[in-house]
Amino acid sequence: MCSYLMFLQEFDLIPPGVCNLLNPSNIYANNEVNLAEVDIYGFDYDYTLALYSNALDAMIYDTARDFLVKHYKYPEGISKYEYIPNFTARGLHYDIQKGLLMKIDAFHYIQLGTVYRGLKPVPDEEVMELYGGTNHVPLHQVSGFYGKGPKMKQYMDVFSIPEMTLLAAANDYFITNDIEYDPVHLYKDVSVSAIGMVHIKGYMYKWIMQDLEKYILRGDETYAVLDRLASHGKKLFLITNSPFSFVDKGMKYMVGKDWREFFDVVIVQADKPHFFNDCVKPFRRLDSNGDLQWDKIKSLDKGQIYKQGNLFDFLRLTGWRGSKVLYFGDHLYSDLADLMLRHGWRTGAIVPELEVETRVVNTEQYAQSLTWLQALTGLLERMQVNHTCRAKSKKVLEDWLKEREELRAVTKNLFNPQFGSIFRTCHNPTYFSRRLCRFSDLYMASISCLLNYDLSYTFYPRRTPLQHEAPLWMDQLCTGCMKTPFLEEMAHIR
Repeated sequence: MCSYLMFLQEFDLIPPGVCNLLNPSNIYANNEVNLAEVDIYGFDYDYTLALYSNALDAMIYDTARDFLVKHYKYPEGISKYEYIPNFTARGLHYDIQKGLLMKIDAFHYIQLGTVYRGLKPVPDEEVMELYGGTNHVPLHQVSGFYGKGPKMKQYMDVFSIPEMTLLAAANDYFITNDIEYDPVHLYKDVSVSAIGMVHIKGYMYKWIMQDLEKYILRGDETYAVLDRLASHGKKLFLITNSPFSFVDKGMKYMVGKDWREFFDVVIVQADKPHFFNDCVKPFRRLDSNGDLQWDKIKSLDKGQIYKQGNLFDFLRLTGWRGSKVLYFGDHLYSDLADLMLRHGWRTGAIVPELEVETRVVNTEQYAQSLTWLQALTGLLERMQVNHTCRAKSKKVLEDWLKEREELRAVTKNLFNPQFGSIFRTCHNPTYFSRRLCRFSDLYMASISCLLNYDLSYTFYPRRTPLQHEAPLWMDQLCTGCMKTPFLEEMAHIR
C-alpha cells in the first residue's frame, strides 16, 4: 500500500466536498419519472409502509433455530449459535446442493472471496474446483424468474437475513463437528419448515403486535407521506400479503385510528406474486371484525377491506392502468417485476440498506480508496502495452495488481466484511443491482424520501457514459446530491 500513501500525499485527487455529497434521503432514478403524471400511489405494507427494527431479525432467527432442535431433533449444540447481526446481506445466492452462500454479479460470475460454507470462507481454488474450473454459474442455475432456480435460491427481501444466517450457522455446526448431513435436507428444514413456521403460524405478527414500539420504526414519517399525498388529491391503495388484524394494528400505531380514510382500496392476504400474474382467486370482502363475507365483488369501494383477488380484476374494477400508477415495495420479484414487465405501472423499490451504504460512500476513506483504485486500474491498462524494459515493467505490474486486490478488499470490508456492498462486486454490479435496475423505475431507502420532492418533480436517470463513450456529462457528478433532509421539515409537514 506504500504507493497508495505516497500518491495521496503528493496529489490531492479528492475534490473538495466530494465526501458527504450523497444524501441518504435521496430518490434515485433508473428510468425517467414525472410525478406530475402520477395520480395513483400504491404500497406494500411490510418494509414499505412499516419499517422494522433489527430486533425482529434476532427473534425470527432464535425461534426458527429452537424449532429445528425441538421439533426436527437437530443437535442441541445448534442452540448455542447466537444470531450474528450483519453477517449476511440481501441479494445473496445459496447453492442448495453444496450448502454455499455467495454473491454473484450481473454477469453470473461468483465474486471470489465471498463464498461461505457455514461461517467460514471457502478458498478461491476450492470454489473453482467445485464449479468445474470456473466461477461462472449458468443462467438456468442462477435463478428462475422469481429468484428460485433448480439449484440456487436468491434471497431478495429483508426478511431473508435471519434465514441466511440460520443456514450458515446450521451448516457450520455439522461441518465443525464432522457430522455427515445432506445440505438439501438442511435447506428444506431451515427455509421451508423452521422459517416458514415463523411466518405461517403468525409468530412474527404476534411479536410485533405485542410490542409495536420495539419493532416498528419511524411511523410518523409514514403518516407524513400519506397525509401529503392525500392532501394533494392523489388516490392511494394498499396491496399486502399480511393479514388485516396485523396491518390494522400497525397502521393505527403509525397513522392513527382513521388510517383507512387515506386509502381508496385496501387488499390484504393478496398472495403476491400470484396476485399479479394469475386471475384465479376472486376478491373476498371482510367485515369490520375481519370475518369473510360471501357477496360477489362488483366494485372496490373506499372504506372496505378486501382479501386475496388478482390484478386482472383489480384493473377491471378500478381502471387504474399504465404510468399514472406508482407502486412501492421492497421485494423486487414479488412486488415489482410483474408490474413493470406485464402491466406498465411505475415502480419504486424500497432499499433500507441504502441509508447505511450511502454513509459509507460519503466517508473520506472510501473516497480515497476508490480514487486510488481507479487510478491504479488506469495505470495497469497503460503499463501493459509498455514493451521497453520488460523485466522491470513486469515487477511493477505485479506490485500494482497486488495493491489493487488489497484496495478491493478494503472497499469491500467497509460495507460488509463477508460480502461487501449489496450493489457491487469488485468491478461489476451485483445480480441484485441488475434486477433492481430492471424492475424499478425509482429506488430509495424508505417512502419518507418522497417528502424531499415536490409532487410535480421529474426524476432523471444519470446519463453515465457507456464503455465506448467519453465522460462528457458534468450532471453525472451532481445528480442525486440534493441537500433537503426531510427530518427538518417533519413538524411542518405533519
